Amino acid sequence: MSALPNAIPALTTSSGFLLVLALMLPLVGVLLALVLGGRNARRVVFLTLPLGLALAVAIAVEAMQTGHQLVYLLGGWAPPLGVALRADGLSVVMLLTTAAIILAVAIYARDDFSTPAGASEARAPLLFWTLLLAVWGSLNVIFLAGDLFTLYVALELLTFAGVPLVSLDGRAETLQAALRYLLYALIGSVLYMLGAVLLYGAYGTLDIALLAQRVRPEPAAFAAAALMTVGLLAKTALFPLHLWLPPAHAGAPAAASAVLSALVVKGSWFLIVRLWFDVMPGVVTLPAAQLLGALGAAAIVVGSVVALRQERLKLLVAYSTMAQIGYLFLMFPLAFDTTGNGPLHGAALSGGLLQVVSHATAKAGMFMAAGLIYAALGHDRIADLAGVARAMPVTVLAFALAGLALMGVVPSGAYLAKKLMLDAADGSGQWWWMIVLQGGAVFTAGYVVLVLVSVLRRRSDPLPLVKRVSRLSEFAALVLAMSSLLLALAALGPVPGDLVSSPLAPKELGTLLAVFLGGALLALGLSRQSLLGTARVAAGANGGPLRRAAVAVGGAFELADLLVRRWQFASLGLLTLVVLVGGLLVIGR
Repeated sequence: MSALPNAIPALTTSSGFLLVLALMLPLVGVLLALVLGGRNARRVVFLTLPLGLALAVAIAVEAMQTGHQLVYLLGGWAPPLGVALRADGLSVVMLLTTAAIILAVAIYARDDFSTPAGASEARAPLLFWTLLLAVWGSLNVIFLAGDLFTLYVALELLTFAGVPLVSLDGRAETLQAALRYLLYALIGSVLYMLGAVLLYGAYGTLDIALLAQRVRPEPAAFAAAALMTVGLLAKTALFPLHLWLPPAHAGAPAAASAVLSALVVKGSWFLIVRLWFDVMPGVVTLPAAQLLGALGAAAIVVGSVVALRQERLKLLVAYSTMAQIGYLFLMFPLAFDTTGNGPLHGAALSGGLLQVVSHATAKAGMFMAAGLIYAALGHDRIADLAGVARAMPVTVLAFALAGLALMGVVPSGAYLAKKLMLDAADGSGQWWWMIVLQGGAVFTAGYVVLVLVSVLRRRSDPLPLVKRVSRLSEFAALVLAMSSLLLALAALGPVPGDLVSSPLAPKELGTLLAVFLGGALLALGLSRQSLLGTARVAAGANGGPLRRAAVAVGGAFELADLLVRRWQFASLGLLTLVVLVGGLLVIGR
Protein backbone atom coordinates (compact mmCIF):
# COMPACT_ATOMS: atom_id res chain seq x y z
CA MET A 1 0.00 0.00 0.00
CA SER A 2 2.73 2.40 -0.95
CA ALA A 3 2.20 5.90 -2.24
CA LEU A 4 2.04 6.63 -5.94
CA PRO A 5 5.21 7.89 -7.64
CA ASN A 6 6.29 11.36 -6.56
CA ALA A 7 6.47 12.81 -10.06
CA ILE A 8 3.87 15.60 -10.18
CA PRO A 9 2.33 16.62 -13.50
CA ALA A 10 2.74 20.32 -14.22
CA LEU A 11 -0.77 20.64 -15.69
CA THR A 12 -4.25 19.40 -14.88
CA THR A 13 -4.45 15.68 -15.62
CA SER A 14 -7.20 14.22 -17.77
CA SER A 15 -9.21 12.97 -14.78
CA GLY A 16 -8.42 15.89 -12.49
CA PHE A 17 -12.03 17.05 -12.61
CA LEU A 18 -12.88 14.08 -10.34
CA LEU A 19 -11.06 15.86 -7.52
CA VAL A 20 -13.27 18.93 -7.92
CA LEU A 21 -16.36 16.72 -7.83
CA ALA A 22 -15.09 15.11 -4.62
CA LEU A 23 -15.00 18.56 -3.02
CA MET A 24 -18.21 19.92 -4.53
CA LEU A 25 -20.48 16.98 -3.74
CA PRO A 26 -20.37 17.36 0.07
CA LEU A 27 -20.67 21.15 -0.23
CA VAL A 28 -23.77 20.84 -2.40
CA GLY A 29 -25.14 18.34 0.10
CA VAL A 30 -24.63 20.75 3.02
CA LEU A 31 -26.40 23.56 1.18
CA LEU A 32 -29.30 21.34 0.18
CA ALA A 33 -29.64 20.00 3.73
CA LEU A 34 -29.79 23.52 5.14
CA VAL A 35 -32.33 24.68 2.57
CA LEU A 36 -34.57 21.61 2.66
CA GLY A 37 -34.54 21.14 6.44
CA GLY A 38 -33.99 18.27 8.88
CA ARG A 39 -36.65 15.91 7.53
CA ASN A 40 -35.14 16.11 4.04
CA ALA A 41 -31.53 16.46 5.23
CA ARG A 42 -31.39 12.72 5.85
CA ARG A 43 -32.59 12.06 2.30
CA VAL A 44 -29.87 14.38 0.98
CA VAL A 45 -27.23 12.45 2.94
CA PHE A 46 -28.35 9.09 1.60
CA LEU A 47 -28.35 10.49 -1.91
CA THR A 48 -24.91 12.10 -1.79
CA LEU A 49 -22.95 9.55 0.26
CA PRO A 50 -23.30 6.61 -2.19
CA LEU A 51 -22.35 8.98 -5.00
CA GLY A 52 -19.35 10.08 -2.97
CA LEU A 53 -18.24 6.49 -2.39
CA ALA A 54 -18.57 5.76 -6.11
CA LEU A 55 -16.56 8.89 -6.85
CA ALA A 56 -13.80 7.82 -4.44
CA VAL A 57 -13.67 4.43 -6.16
CA ALA A 58 -13.41 6.14 -9.55
CA ILE A 59 -10.50 8.28 -8.31
CA ALA A 60 -8.75 5.18 -6.96
CA VAL A 61 -9.21 3.27 -10.23
CA GLU A 62 -7.94 6.19 -12.29
CA ALA A 63 -4.90 6.67 -10.04
CA MET A 64 -4.02 2.96 -10.27
CA GLN A 65 -4.44 2.85 -14.03
CA THR A 66 -2.40 5.96 -14.77
CA GLY A 67 0.26 5.26 -12.15
CA HIS A 68 0.71 8.91 -11.19
CA GLN A 69 -1.00 11.57 -9.14
CA LEU A 70 -4.23 13.15 -10.25
CA VAL A 71 -3.89 16.94 -10.41
CA TYR A 72 -6.33 19.79 -10.93
CA LEU A 73 -5.14 23.42 -11.12
CA LEU A 74 -7.92 25.70 -9.93
CA GLY A 75 -8.59 28.38 -12.53
CA GLY A 76 -5.78 27.01 -14.66
CA TRP A 77 -3.20 28.86 -12.55
CA ALA A 78 -0.16 26.82 -11.54
CA PRO A 79 1.43 27.24 -8.07
CA PRO A 80 2.72 29.42 -6.51
CA LEU A 81 0.15 31.84 -8.01
CA GLY A 82 -2.61 29.26 -8.14
CA VAL A 83 -3.91 26.42 -5.97
CA ALA A 84 -3.52 22.78 -6.94
CA LEU A 85 -5.54 19.75 -5.91
CA ARG A 86 -3.55 16.51 -5.86
CA ALA A 87 -4.42 12.88 -5.14
CA ASP A 88 -1.63 10.40 -4.47
CA GLY A 89 -1.83 6.90 -3.02
CA LEU A 90 -2.21 8.14 0.55
CA SER A 91 -5.03 10.50 -0.47
CA VAL A 92 -6.85 7.79 -2.38
CA VAL A 93 -6.86 5.36 0.55
CA MET A 94 -8.11 8.02 2.95
CA LEU A 95 -10.84 9.16 0.54
CA LEU A 96 -12.14 5.61 0.23
CA THR A 97 -11.97 4.95 3.96
CA THR A 98 -13.76 8.18 4.84
CA ALA A 99 -16.58 7.69 2.34
CA ALA A 100 -17.19 4.10 3.47
CA ILE A 101 -17.22 4.91 7.20
CA ILE A 102 -19.40 8.01 6.83
CA LEU A 103 -21.93 5.94 4.87
CA ALA A 104 -21.91 3.20 7.53
CA VAL A 105 -22.39 5.78 10.30
CA ALA A 106 -25.29 7.34 8.39
CA ILE A 107 -26.98 3.94 8.10
CA TYR A 108 -26.39 3.35 11.81
CA ALA A 109 -27.82 6.73 12.85
CA ARG A 110 -30.77 6.95 10.45
CA ASP A 111 -33.36 6.24 13.20
CA ASP A 112 -31.62 8.08 16.04
CA PHE A 113 -31.66 11.35 14.08
CA SER A 114 -34.98 11.23 12.29
CA THR A 115 -37.44 14.10 12.58
CA PRO A 116 -40.29 13.04 14.90
CA ALA A 117 -43.63 12.35 13.28
CA GLY A 118 -45.89 15.37 13.36
CA ALA A 119 -42.99 17.82 13.76
CA SER A 120 -42.04 20.04 10.87
CA GLU A 121 -38.48 20.49 12.11
CA ALA A 122 -36.13 19.33 14.88
CA ARG A 123 -32.76 20.79 15.83
CA ALA A 124 -30.73 17.61 16.42
CA PRO A 125 -31.52 15.84 13.10
CA LEU A 126 -30.84 18.95 11.03
CA LEU A 127 -27.54 19.58 12.82
CA PHE A 128 -26.36 15.99 12.74
CA TRP A 129 -26.94 15.33 9.04
CA THR A 130 -25.58 18.72 8.01
CA LEU A 131 -22.48 18.34 10.19
CA LEU A 132 -21.91 14.80 8.94
CA LEU A 133 -21.72 16.12 5.38
CA ALA A 134 -19.50 19.00 6.55
CA VAL A 135 -17.05 16.60 8.24
CA TRP A 136 -16.93 14.51 5.07
CA GLY A 137 -16.31 17.53 2.87
CA SER A 138 -13.64 18.97 5.19
CA LEU A 139 -11.76 15.68 5.25
CA ASN A 140 -11.87 15.47 1.45
CA VAL A 141 -10.28 18.93 1.24
CA ILE A 142 -7.55 17.84 3.68
CA PHE A 143 -6.79 14.75 1.61
CA LEU A 144 -6.67 16.60 -1.72
CA ALA A 145 -5.36 20.12 -1.01
CA GLY A 146 -1.87 20.81 -2.29
CA ASP A 147 -0.86 23.82 -0.20
CA LEU A 148 -0.52 24.50 3.52
CA PHE A 149 -2.95 27.42 3.68
CA THR A 150 -5.80 25.49 2.06
CA LEU A 151 -5.01 22.69 4.48
CA TYR A 152 -5.28 25.16 7.36
CA VAL A 153 -8.72 26.30 6.15
CA ALA A 154 -9.84 22.68 5.79
CA LEU A 155 -8.53 21.86 9.24
CA GLU A 156 -10.56 24.69 10.75
CA LEU A 157 -13.67 23.62 8.85
CA LEU A 158 -13.18 20.12 10.24
CA THR A 159 -12.88 21.49 13.78
CA PHE A 160 -16.02 23.62 13.49
CA ALA A 161 -17.92 20.68 12.01
CA GLY A 162 -16.70 18.21 14.62
CA VAL A 163 -17.13 20.27 17.78
CA PRO A 164 -20.95 20.66 17.59
CA LEU A 165 -21.31 16.88 17.22
CA VAL A 166 -20.14 16.60 20.83
CA SER A 167 -23.00 18.72 22.20
CA LEU A 168 -26.00 17.73 20.10
CA ASP A 169 -28.11 17.04 23.20
CA GLY A 170 -27.50 20.57 24.53
CA ARG A 171 -26.73 19.46 28.10
CA ALA A 172 -24.39 21.63 30.18
CA GLU A 173 -21.69 18.98 30.50
CA THR A 174 -21.59 18.26 26.77
CA LEU A 175 -21.46 21.98 25.99
CA GLN A 176 -18.52 22.30 28.38
CA ALA A 177 -16.78 19.36 26.71
CA ALA A 178 -17.37 20.87 23.27
CA LEU A 179 -15.99 24.23 24.40
CA ARG A 180 -12.90 22.53 25.84
CA TYR A 181 -12.40 20.71 22.52
CA LEU A 182 -12.86 23.94 20.54
CA LEU A 183 -10.44 26.02 22.60
CA TYR A 184 -7.67 23.44 22.62
CA ALA A 185 -8.10 22.75 18.91
CA LEU A 186 -7.86 26.49 18.19
CA ILE A 187 -4.60 26.69 20.15
CA GLY A 188 -3.28 23.92 17.92
CA SER A 189 -4.46 25.86 14.88
CA VAL A 190 -2.58 28.96 16.00
CA LEU A 191 0.65 26.96 16.29
CA TYR A 192 0.10 25.44 12.84
CA MET A 193 -0.56 28.85 11.29
CA LEU A 194 2.53 30.37 12.91
CA GLY A 195 4.62 27.65 11.30
CA ALA A 196 2.99 28.22 7.91
CA VAL A 197 3.71 31.95 8.15
CA LEU A 198 7.37 31.23 8.87
CA LEU A 199 7.58 28.97 5.82
CA TYR A 200 5.93 31.53 3.57
CA GLY A 201 8.24 34.27 4.79
CA ALA A 202 11.32 32.13 4.23
CA TYR A 203 10.44 30.42 0.92
CA GLY A 204 7.72 32.53 -0.71
CA THR A 205 5.22 29.70 -1.22
CA LEU A 206 2.98 27.32 0.70
CA ASP A 207 2.58 24.79 -2.11
CA ILE A 208 3.67 21.37 -0.86
CA ALA A 209 5.50 20.35 -4.02
CA LEU A 210 7.39 23.63 -4.28
CA LEU A 211 8.25 23.67 -0.58
CA ALA A 212 9.67 20.17 -0.86
CA GLN A 213 12.17 21.55 -3.39
CA ARG A 214 13.02 24.75 -1.47
CA VAL A 215 12.98 23.93 2.25
CA ARG A 216 16.43 23.60 3.78
CA PRO A 217 17.55 22.65 7.30
CA GLU A 218 17.77 26.13 8.77
CA PRO A 219 16.27 27.97 11.78
CA ALA A 220 13.04 29.05 10.04
CA ALA A 221 12.33 25.50 8.91
CA PHE A 222 13.15 24.03 12.34
CA ALA A 223 10.81 26.47 14.09
CA ALA A 224 8.04 25.92 11.54
CA ALA A 225 8.29 22.13 11.78
CA ALA A 226 8.18 22.21 15.58
CA LEU A 227 5.21 24.60 15.77
CA MET A 228 3.15 22.85 13.11
CA THR A 229 3.86 19.34 14.39
CA VAL A 230 2.89 20.12 17.99
CA GLY A 231 -0.18 22.08 16.93
CA LEU A 232 -1.37 19.10 14.94
CA LEU A 233 -0.57 16.72 17.82
CA ALA A 234 -3.00 18.72 19.98
CA LYS A 235 -5.75 18.24 17.41
CA THR A 236 -4.93 14.53 17.14
CA ALA A 237 -5.14 14.16 20.96
CA LEU A 238 -1.82 12.35 21.29
CA PHE A 239 -0.79 11.88 24.91
CA PRO A 240 -0.20 14.12 26.85
CA LEU A 241 -2.20 16.54 24.66
CA HIS A 242 -5.49 14.65 25.01
CA LEU A 243 -7.21 17.19 27.29
CA TRP A 244 -10.38 17.25 25.18
CA LEU A 245 -10.81 13.64 24.07
CA PRO A 246 -12.33 11.74 27.07
CA PRO A 247 -14.92 14.41 28.01
CA ALA A 248 -15.85 14.86 24.34
CA HIS A 249 -16.69 11.17 23.97
CA ALA A 250 -18.33 10.82 27.38
CA GLY A 251 -21.55 12.61 26.42
CA ALA A 252 -21.51 12.62 22.64
CA PRO A 253 -23.95 10.39 20.72
CA ALA A 254 -22.43 7.09 19.62
CA ALA A 255 -22.60 8.06 15.94
CA ALA A 256 -20.74 11.31 16.70
CA SER A 257 -18.10 9.45 18.72
CA ALA A 258 -17.63 7.03 15.84
CA VAL A 259 -16.97 9.93 13.45
CA LEU A 260 -14.67 11.77 15.87
CA SER A 261 -12.60 8.74 16.77
CA ALA A 262 -12.46 7.06 13.38
CA LEU A 263 -12.07 10.09 11.12
CA VAL A 264 -11.77 13.56 12.65
CA VAL A 265 -8.51 12.90 14.52
CA LYS A 266 -7.11 11.31 11.35
CA GLY A 267 -7.29 14.64 9.53
CA SER A 268 -4.59 16.23 11.69
CA TRP A 269 -2.55 13.00 11.68
CA PHE A 270 -2.68 13.08 7.88
CA LEU A 271 -1.26 16.60 7.90
CA ILE A 272 1.64 15.53 10.12
CA VAL A 273 2.42 12.79 7.60
CA ARG A 274 2.29 15.34 4.76
CA LEU A 275 4.54 17.69 6.71
CA TRP A 276 7.17 15.10 7.58
CA PHE A 277 7.18 12.94 4.46
CA ASP A 278 6.44 15.49 1.72
CA VAL A 279 7.14 19.06 2.87
CA MET A 280 10.19 18.68 5.13
CA PRO A 281 11.86 15.29 4.62
CA GLY A 282 15.24 17.02 4.73
CA VAL A 283 14.48 18.91 7.93
CA VAL A 284 13.02 16.27 10.27
CA THR A 285 15.47 14.12 12.20
CA LEU A 286 15.59 10.71 13.84
CA PRO A 287 15.74 12.11 17.42
CA ALA A 288 12.57 14.15 16.81
CA ALA A 289 10.93 11.06 15.33
CA GLN A 290 11.97 9.05 18.40
CA LEU A 291 10.16 11.62 20.55
CA LEU A 292 6.94 11.13 18.54
CA GLY A 293 7.35 7.38 18.91
CA ALA A 294 7.91 7.72 22.67
CA LEU A 295 4.73 9.78 22.99
CA GLY A 296 2.92 7.09 21.03
CA ALA A 297 4.24 4.37 23.32
CA ALA A 298 3.19 6.38 26.39
CA ALA A 299 -0.28 6.81 24.88
CA ILE A 300 -0.57 3.04 24.41
CA VAL A 301 0.34 2.27 28.02
CA VAL A 302 -1.49 5.11 29.78
CA GLY A 303 -4.58 4.92 27.58
CA SER A 304 -4.88 1.15 28.00
CA VAL A 305 -4.39 1.16 31.76
CA VAL A 306 -6.90 3.99 32.29
CA ALA A 307 -9.33 2.20 29.94
CA LEU A 308 -9.14 -0.84 32.22
CA ARG A 309 -10.07 1.37 35.17
CA GLN A 310 -13.29 2.69 33.60
CA GLU A 311 -16.74 1.67 34.83
CA ARG A 312 -18.59 2.93 31.74
CA LEU A 313 -18.28 1.20 28.39
CA LYS A 314 -18.20 4.40 26.33
CA LEU A 315 -15.37 5.89 28.38
CA LEU A 316 -13.47 2.62 28.09
CA VAL A 317 -13.71 2.85 24.30
CA ALA A 318 -12.72 6.53 24.45
CA TYR A 319 -9.51 5.74 26.34
CA SER A 320 -8.97 2.87 23.94
CA THR A 321 -8.99 5.49 21.19
CA MET A 322 -6.31 7.42 23.05
CA ALA A 323 -4.20 4.26 23.22
CA GLN A 324 -4.73 3.31 19.59
CA ILE A 325 -3.74 6.81 18.43
CA GLY A 326 -0.34 6.01 19.89
CA TYR A 327 0.22 3.26 17.33
CA LEU A 328 -0.10 5.80 14.52
CA PHE A 329 3.05 7.56 15.68
CA LEU A 330 5.30 4.51 15.89
CA MET A 331 5.75 4.74 12.12
CA PHE A 332 7.72 8.01 12.35
CA PRO A 333 10.94 6.65 13.91
CA LEU A 334 10.59 3.44 11.90
CA ALA A 335 10.58 5.45 8.65
CA PHE A 336 14.29 6.21 9.17
CA ASP A 337 16.90 3.74 7.90
CA THR A 338 19.95 2.41 9.75
CA THR A 339 21.98 5.52 8.93
CA GLY A 340 19.30 7.88 10.24
CA ASN A 341 18.24 9.04 6.78
CA GLY A 342 14.54 9.55 6.24
CA PRO A 343 11.67 9.66 6.48
CA LEU A 344 11.35 7.14 3.65
CA HIS A 345 8.26 5.98 1.75
CA GLY A 346 8.68 2.33 2.71
CA ALA A 347 7.30 -0.40 4.92
CA ALA A 348 6.79 1.95 7.86
CA LEU A 349 4.56 4.30 5.84
CA SER A 350 2.58 1.37 4.43
CA GLY A 351 2.21 -0.07 7.93
CA GLY A 352 1.10 3.26 9.34
CA LEU A 353 -1.48 3.71 6.59
CA LEU A 354 -2.85 0.22 7.18
CA GLN A 355 -3.00 0.93 10.90
CA VAL A 356 -5.03 4.09 10.25
CA VAL A 357 -7.58 2.30 8.07
CA SER A 358 -7.79 -0.65 10.45
CA HIS A 359 -8.25 1.60 13.48
CA ALA A 360 -10.84 3.77 11.73
CA THR A 361 -13.07 0.87 10.75
CA ALA A 362 -12.66 -1.08 14.01
CA LYS A 363 -13.09 1.89 16.32
CA ALA A 364 -16.17 3.15 14.46
CA GLY A 365 -17.70 -0.32 14.78
CA MET A 366 -16.77 -0.50 18.47
CA PHE A 367 -18.32 2.88 19.31
CA MET A 368 -21.43 1.97 17.36
CA ALA A 369 -21.75 -1.32 19.26
CA ALA A 370 -21.28 0.48 22.59
CA GLY A 371 -23.97 2.98 21.58
CA LEU A 372 -26.41 0.19 20.78
CA ILE A 373 -25.82 -1.41 24.17
CA TYR A 374 -26.46 1.94 25.88
CA ALA A 375 -29.62 2.50 23.85
CA ALA A 376 -30.96 -0.97 24.65
CA LEU A 377 -30.19 -0.92 28.39
CA GLY A 378 -30.41 2.77 29.18
CA HIS A 379 -26.90 2.61 30.69
CA ASP A 380 -23.41 1.37 29.84
CA ARG A 381 -22.10 0.28 33.25
CA ILE A 382 -19.65 -2.51 32.52
CA ALA A 383 -20.39 -4.36 35.76
CA ASP A 384 -24.10 -4.57 34.84
CA LEU A 385 -23.79 -5.93 31.30
CA ALA A 386 -24.48 -9.57 32.20
CA GLY A 387 -26.84 -11.19 29.69
CA VAL A 388 -26.17 -8.71 26.89
CA ALA A 389 -24.55 -11.36 24.69
CA ARG A 390 -27.72 -13.43 24.73
CA ALA A 391 -30.04 -10.45 24.20
CA MET A 392 -27.91 -8.69 21.56
CA PRO A 393 -25.66 -11.31 19.88
CA VAL A 394 -24.98 -9.30 16.70
CA THR A 395 -23.95 -6.22 18.66
CA VAL A 396 -21.65 -8.20 20.94
CA LEU A 397 -20.18 -9.98 17.91
CA ALA A 398 -19.44 -6.60 16.32
CA PHE A 399 -17.71 -5.40 19.49
CA ALA A 400 -15.70 -8.62 19.79
CA LEU A 401 -14.57 -8.60 16.16
CA ALA A 402 -13.57 -4.94 16.42
CA GLY A 403 -11.58 -5.76 19.54
CA LEU A 404 -9.87 -8.69 17.80
CA ALA A 405 -9.02 -6.43 14.87
CA LEU A 406 -7.46 -3.85 17.19
CA MET A 407 -5.45 -6.59 18.88
CA GLY A 408 -3.90 -7.43 15.53
CA VAL A 409 -4.99 -11.03 15.00
CA VAL A 410 -4.74 -12.70 11.59
CA PRO A 411 -5.90 -11.47 9.05
CA SER A 412 -6.72 -7.99 10.38
CA GLY A 413 -5.25 -4.81 8.99
CA ALA A 414 -3.56 -4.16 12.34
CA TYR A 415 -1.85 -7.55 12.05
CA LEU A 416 -0.37 -6.72 8.66
CA ALA A 417 0.49 -3.19 9.83
CA LYS A 418 2.37 -4.66 12.79
CA LYS A 419 4.22 -7.06 10.51
CA LEU A 420 5.31 -4.24 8.21
CA MET A 421 6.45 -2.05 11.11
CA LEU A 422 8.25 -4.96 12.76
CA ASP A 423 10.05 -5.50 9.48
CA ALA A 424 10.97 -1.80 9.42
CA ALA A 425 12.17 -1.95 13.05
CA ASP A 426 14.30 -4.99 12.32
CA GLY A 427 15.75 -3.44 9.18
CA SER A 428 16.64 -0.17 10.92
CA GLY A 429 17.98 -1.80 14.08
CA GLN A 430 15.39 -0.14 16.33
CA TRP A 431 14.64 -3.23 18.40
CA TRP A 432 12.92 -1.30 21.23
CA TRP A 433 9.94 -0.52 19.01
CA MET A 434 9.50 -4.24 18.41
CA ILE A 435 8.81 -4.63 22.15
CA VAL A 436 6.20 -1.86 22.02
CA LEU A 437 4.52 -3.35 18.94
CA GLN A 438 4.40 -6.85 20.39
CA GLY A 439 3.39 -5.82 23.91
CA GLY A 440 0.70 -3.37 22.87
CA ALA A 441 -1.62 -6.18 21.83
CA VAL A 442 -1.70 -7.46 25.42
CA PHE A 443 -2.98 -4.11 26.69
CA THR A 444 -5.67 -4.10 23.99
CA ALA A 445 -6.66 -7.64 24.92
CA GLY A 446 -7.06 -6.52 28.54
CA TYR A 447 -10.00 -4.20 28.02
CA VAL A 448 -11.53 -6.40 25.31
CA VAL A 449 -11.49 -9.37 27.71
CA LEU A 450 -12.93 -7.19 30.48
CA VAL A 451 -15.97 -6.26 28.38
CA LEU A 452 -16.49 -9.72 26.90
CA VAL A 453 -16.44 -11.39 30.32
CA SER A 454 -19.11 -8.95 31.50
CA VAL A 455 -21.44 -9.34 28.50
CA LEU A 456 -21.05 -13.15 28.37
CA ARG A 457 -21.91 -13.60 32.05
CA ARG A 458 -25.28 -15.30 32.54
CA ARG A 459 -28.16 -13.70 34.41
CA SER A 460 -30.62 -15.38 36.72
CA ASP A 461 -33.43 -13.09 35.52
CA PRO A 462 -34.33 -11.72 32.06
CA LEU A 463 -32.33 -8.70 30.95
CA PRO A 464 -34.55 -5.58 31.04
CA LEU A 465 -34.38 -3.69 27.73
CA VAL A 466 -35.66 -0.13 27.50
CA LYS A 467 -35.48 -0.07 23.71
CA ARG A 468 -35.22 -2.55 20.85
CA VAL A 469 -32.34 -1.50 18.63
CA SER A 470 -32.44 -1.59 14.87
CA ARG A 471 -31.08 -4.71 13.22
CA LEU A 472 -29.74 -2.62 10.36
CA SER A 473 -27.76 -0.50 12.83
CA GLU A 474 -26.30 -3.66 14.34
CA PHE A 475 -25.21 -4.91 10.94
CA ALA A 476 -23.66 -1.53 10.06
CA ALA A 477 -21.40 -1.90 13.12
CA LEU A 478 -20.72 -5.54 12.26
CA VAL A 479 -19.71 -4.75 8.67
CA LEU A 480 -17.16 -2.17 9.83
CA ALA A 481 -15.71 -4.56 12.39
CA MET A 482 -15.50 -7.34 9.79
CA SER A 483 -13.85 -4.97 7.32
CA SER A 484 -11.09 -4.22 9.81
CA LEU A 485 -10.67 -7.89 10.68
CA LEU A 486 -10.30 -8.90 7.01
CA LEU A 487 -8.37 -5.85 5.84
CA ALA A 488 -5.09 -7.73 5.35
CA LEU A 489 -6.72 -9.85 2.65
CA ALA A 490 -7.70 -6.73 0.70
CA ALA A 491 -4.20 -5.28 1.06
CA LEU A 492 -2.32 -8.32 -0.22
CA GLY A 493 -2.02 -6.85 -3.71
CA PRO A 494 0.33 -3.96 -2.85
CA VAL A 495 2.24 -5.83 -0.08
CA PRO A 496 4.15 -9.15 0.00
CA GLY A 497 1.78 -12.06 0.49
CA ASP A 498 4.21 -13.96 2.72
CA LEU A 499 3.63 -11.43 5.50
CA VAL A 500 0.23 -12.96 6.31
CA SER A 501 0.24 -16.35 8.02
CA SER A 502 -2.59 -18.81 8.41
CA PRO A 503 -4.72 -18.00 11.47
CA LEU A 504 -4.57 -21.71 12.33
CA ALA A 505 -0.77 -21.90 12.25
CA PRO A 506 0.63 -23.11 15.61
CA LYS A 507 2.74 -19.95 15.99
CA GLU A 508 -0.25 -17.66 15.45
CA LEU A 509 -2.50 -19.68 17.76
CA GLY A 510 0.16 -19.69 20.44
CA THR A 511 0.66 -15.94 20.11
CA LEU A 512 -3.10 -15.33 20.29
CA LEU A 513 -3.41 -17.48 23.40
CA ALA A 514 -0.51 -15.68 25.08
CA VAL A 515 -2.03 -12.28 24.24
CA PHE A 516 -5.40 -13.27 25.69
CA LEU A 517 -3.85 -14.69 28.84
CA GLY A 518 -1.76 -11.57 29.31
CA GLY A 519 -4.79 -9.38 28.73
CA ALA A 520 -6.86 -11.40 31.22
CA LEU A 521 -4.16 -10.96 33.86
CA LEU A 522 -4.09 -7.20 33.25
CA ALA A 523 -7.88 -7.01 33.48
CA LEU A 524 -7.88 -9.14 36.62
CA GLY A 525 -5.33 -6.92 38.31
CA LEU A 526 -6.22 -3.42 37.13
CA SER A 527 -9.99 -3.29 36.59
CA ARG A 528 -12.39 -2.00 39.23
CA GLN A 529 -14.83 -4.86 38.70
CA SER A 530 -13.95 -8.48 39.26
CA LEU A 531 -13.75 -10.81 36.28
CA LEU A 532 -15.22 -13.55 38.47
CA GLY A 533 -18.32 -11.71 39.64
CA THR A 534 -20.43 -8.60 39.22
CA ALA A 535 -19.39 -6.80 42.35
CA ARG A 536 -17.25 -3.70 42.14
CA VAL A 537 -13.77 -4.31 43.55
CA ALA A 538 -12.75 -1.77 46.15
CA ALA A 539 -9.22 -0.47 46.19
CA GLY A 540 -6.98 -2.90 48.00
CA ALA A 541 -9.74 -5.49 48.48
CA ASN A 542 -10.11 -9.04 47.19
CA GLY A 543 -6.53 -10.02 46.70
CA GLY A 544 -3.06 -10.25 48.08
CA PRO A 545 -0.04 -8.02 47.60
CA LEU A 546 -0.08 -8.33 43.78
CA ARG A 547 -3.68 -7.19 43.55
CA ARG A 548 -3.07 -4.28 45.89
CA ALA A 549 0.04 -3.28 43.94
CA ALA A 550 -1.89 -3.45 40.67
CA VAL A 551 -4.68 -1.31 42.11
CA ALA A 552 -2.10 1.24 43.26
CA VAL A 553 -0.51 1.31 39.80
CA GLY A 554 -3.89 1.77 38.14
CA GLY A 555 -4.75 4.59 40.52
CA ALA A 556 -1.41 6.28 39.81
CA PHE A 557 -2.09 6.16 36.06
CA GLU A 558 -5.55 7.64 36.58
CA LEU A 559 -4.09 10.42 38.69
CA ALA A 560 -1.46 11.14 36.06
CA ASP A 561 -4.16 11.28 33.39
CA LEU A 562 -6.21 13.74 35.44
CA LEU A 563 -3.18 15.95 36.02
CA VAL A 564 -2.06 16.19 32.39
CA ARG A 565 -5.64 16.97 31.34
CA ARG A 566 -5.76 20.08 33.50
CA TRP A 567 -5.55 23.28 31.48
CA GLN A 568 -2.34 24.49 33.08
CA PHE A 569 -0.54 21.19 32.45
CA ALA A 570 -1.96 20.84 28.96
CA SER A 571 -0.82 24.36 28.03
CA LEU A 572 2.61 23.79 29.54
CA GLY A 573 2.80 20.50 27.67
CA LEU A 574 2.22 22.25 24.36
CA LEU A 575 5.02 24.73 24.95
CA THR A 576 7.38 22.06 26.28
CA LEU A 577 6.84 19.86 23.25
CA VAL A 578 7.45 22.76 20.87
CA VAL A 579 10.83 23.34 22.54
CA LEU A 580 11.67 19.64 22.62
CA VAL A 581 10.77 18.99 18.99
CA GLY A 582 12.59 22.11 17.84
CA GLY A 583 15.67 21.24 19.88
CA LEU A 584 15.77 17.66 18.59
CA LEU A 585 15.47 18.91 15.01
CA VAL A 586 18.51 21.13 15.55
CA ILE A 587 20.78 18.77 17.48
CA GLY A 588 19.78 15.75 15.42
CA ARG A 589 21.41 17.00 12.22
